Amino acid sequence: MRCMVIVKASKDSEEGILPTTELLTNMGKFNEELVKAGVMLAGEGLQPSSKGKRITFTGAKPTITDGPFTETKELIAGFWLWQVQSMEEAIAWVKRCPMAHAEIEIRQVFEAEDFGAAFTPELREQEERLRTQMDAKR
Repeated sequence: MRCMVIVKASKDSEEGILPTTELLTNMGKFNEELVKAGVMLAGEGLQPSSKGKRITFTGAKPTITDGPFTETKELIAGFWLWQVQSMEEAIAWVKRCPMAHAEIEIRQVFEAEDFGAAFTPELREQEERLRTQMDAKR
């Protein structure tokens, strides 16, 4: 199963306070372990919400709001995309994460088969074509 591992924002991350060299080193080692184990598919940190935009769709015209956004506990500071055998395996990896003060959420990614008959052969073909095109651009 694929899952997104979401690192929630903190007061420090929203203030743009960068991690220490020690934490960056430890996170680099952790990411190396994830890659060697074939778990990590992607992972990035995100700039503070003050550099972001939020687009809300509530009618015919979207509303655009400039950051920063006030509810820090609802914001994301970074993420990984992992390929694991189970939620238990993902939890085991998160427990090894060297971040001492963080809230991390794990969410399973939908796969084509999760959509059942609504995901028609035509939609499946389109999905495969788009993934091939994305892979070719990397």
